[in-house]
Amino acid sequence: ITIKDRLRVLQPNDPDEYYRSRELVPVDMLREMQQARIVITNYHAFKLREKLEVSKGTRALLEGWRGKTLTTTESEGEMLQRVMPNLMGLKRVMVFNDEAHHCYRARPDADTEIAALKGDDKVEAKENNDAARLWISGLETVQRRIGISRVFDLSATPFFLRGSGYAEGTLFPWTMSDFSLMDAIECGIVKLPRVPVAENVTGQDMPIFRNLWDNIRSDMPKKGRGNAGTLDPFSLPPKLITALTVLYGNYQKTFDLWQKEGIKVPPCFIIVCNNTATSKLIYDYISGFTRETDNSFENGRLELFRNFNDDGSPKPRPSTLLIDSQQLESGDKLDDTFRTAAADEIERFRRTRHGELDAGKDIDDATLLREVMNTVGKEGQLGSSIRCVVSVSMLTEGWDANTVTHILGVRAFGTQLLCEQVIGRALRRQSYDLNEEGLFNVEYADVFGIPFDFNAEAVVAQPVKPRPTVQVKAVRPERDNLEIRFPRVDGYRTILPTEQLSADFNDDHILELTPDLVGPTITRNEGIIGEGVDLDLSHTGAVRFNTILMELTKHLLMSKWRDPNESPKLHLFGQLKIITKQWLESYLKCSGGTYPSQILYQSLADMACERITAAVIPPASKNKDKSIQAIMNPYNPEGSTRYVNFTTSKDLRWETDARKCHLNWIVLDSEWEGEFCRVAESHSQVLAYVKNHNLGFEVPYLFGGTHRRYIPDFIVLVDDGHGTEDPLHLIVEIKGYRGEDAKEKKSTMETQWLPAVNALGQFGRWAFVEFTDLFEIEEKFSTLLENIIKKEESP
Repeated sequence: ITIKDRLRVLQPNDPDEYYRSRELVPVDMLREMQQARIVITNYHAFKLREKLEVSKGTRALLEGWRGKTLTTTESEGEMLQRVMPNLMGLKRVMVFNDEAHHCYRARPDADTEIAALKGDDKVEAKENNDAARLWISGLETVQRRIGISRVFDLSATPFFLRGSGYAEGTLFPWTMSDFSLMDAIECGIVKLPRVPVAENVTGQDMPIFRNLWDNIRSDMPKKGRGNAGTLDPFSLPPKLITALTVLYGNYQKTFDLWQKEGIKVPPCFIIVCNNTATSKLIYDYISGFTRETDNSFENGRLELFRNFNDDGSPKPRPSTLLIDSQQLESGDKLDDTFRTAAADEIERFRRTRHGELDAGKDIDDATLLREVMNTVGKEGQLGSSIRCVVSVSMLTEGWDANTVTHILGVRAFGTQLLCEQVIGRALRRQSYDLNEEGLFNVEYADVFGIPFDFNAEAVVAQPVKPRPTVQVKAVRPERDNLEIRFPRVDGYRTILPTEQLSADFNDDHILELTPDLVGPTITRNEGIIGEGVDLDLSHTGAVRFNTILMELTKHLLMSKWRDPNESPKLHLFGQLKIITKQWLESYLKCSGGTYPSQILYQSLADMACERITAAVIPPASKNKDKSIQAIMNPYNPEGSTRYVNFTTSKDLRWETDARKCHLNWIVLDSEWEGEFCRVAESHSQVLAYVKNHNLGFEVPYLFGGTHRRYIPDFIVLVDDGHGTEDPLHLIVEIKGYRGEDAKEKKSTMETQWLPAVNALGQFGRWAFVEFTDLFEIEEKFSTLLENIIKKEESP
């Protein structure tokens, strides 16, 4: 609908037609041009439609009675009469295919290629292939019935798509193309896109904000806007929030500069999402929302993009627009405040669309929403106030706002073609005025989350020889005496202290904010030419300490110090505030350009609250009152090595000693684990051991407010002086790098899992140890076992 409305200028009788205004046709031929018959349509129209709706039962009845198939779809002639009635009876039809890289005859092996793909890539490839077949078959119908004299295939991105059967990204051989993107950039006729080229996070093949989706995809919601209703917009992944905040900081500078220069419309910030659930969460996060659970109002976190005042009342003109196909089709209503504030623009649009005689005719909200989107950046029209557009996939083609200065991609970009299309939404120049040198002034578009490569080349996949596999299984009954059983815990119930609170902090309660945890805090954006820019978080450093203290204490009280459906224990707020202040001053560390205000990201605030709560709750050694209770799996409360049976192709594995392990092979994740296998098998106090690979032993824990499952490396049965009938179950973790996630796992083991399982009694005695140095594993393991025996022998 959007593109068709824009292309009306190709009709010779349109008031804004291009043939005269753009001097496309000589003056002496304009009269002949008025006789041209032009049909503007899309390939979807070629699909044969149902002429008669017949239920399945009725169809079966009629076909059985008549003895032949009941045809209720259009014929090819009827389809052409519907699509191009003005061309029926004519010859020498000429066809111009725009975006022609979607129109091709698929190769026979295309279906096999699609079948090999997975997830969204498979869905996208199948949709592209179905579109190509429908489009090309429709044109073949026109050729048979009417006749086509010539076809012009046009595309700015003339490359084969994934699933076509051709090598993805290779050149479309028969397509006429206008300037390629790189030519347009180098000639200065478009904005210069700047993408992340460096950051203050090391060890990455590509800057995190260059390909954001690969770093956050596991933490994002699944499809469907309904899924967003059960999620908290403030629980977005820290790296996504940091990307938003960093790019927004640069947008603020651009906004202030435009205002200073007297530009009457704001710059536009685009966020392209993977599905409607994600788009709704991000929209609520930046613009504001009302919680459905308690009807409380939360204003947007990015001030310039807020749609609400501080008291929760909507602003007369929205700053952020959520636009996607589902929203338009669901009948979402425009806010009455906006209708009132934009009454003049709505009336002007109504008159333009329907004419003076039908000026009173009503226009549905979906049409008005489309007009708001289509007029972003155009002074005096419906979309003139829009500063941010959050969308799913509507912005890949056909949207021509020239005020776009920033783009954030929050989705997978499987091809450079898609990268070019999305970045292209920001490249239309804001000004075409020449400077004193007769050239265009440079304009920039800063891009995060889109892995655009200025020098991309097609990659042809090579066949890979299958790797040999081995079967990993429990050796039964020969080694049944080495069987290891373990509890399957689903969660914990904590009986919290309710009166006098105190905290016993140590180094395990330190939370260090680093670029590895929150995402890059300094990102260098550069284009293929032109000036680079450093984007950082310096604009977030002005948040007061007391603001951080009050917000974090509130979050601690509401999330950790009340049971479900229970009122908060407000009498504990003062004590918790003192404890929280102590933690903020001594145990919150900020490095690498991070700021204390980032602890208010909900996932980071949850991590902080978990550290603080762990210090308030007594550790396992002091936990004599069974304040931690295990919630067991109701169907399978116990697991065992006897059920292990799988195949693996991993080369890194260890053949076990028949006297020490129930399994025939240990699958290793690192050489360190192989060294521990050697140490365990050679130690006399080790009765049995097993690697936790496909074993099913998991420890539930919270990290950043998200429920996760920790899979420890080994379980070792140790004779600690209690005899072989009552061994100590030692959980061993081999950890080379100890990040914040590892600290949370260790804290959960010591303060929740161990005391809860040991209190049960039925699964034996359990302990936990970490080894962080490869060359000291043998020495430290021996020392540990000696200390355990001494401890048990002491009175």
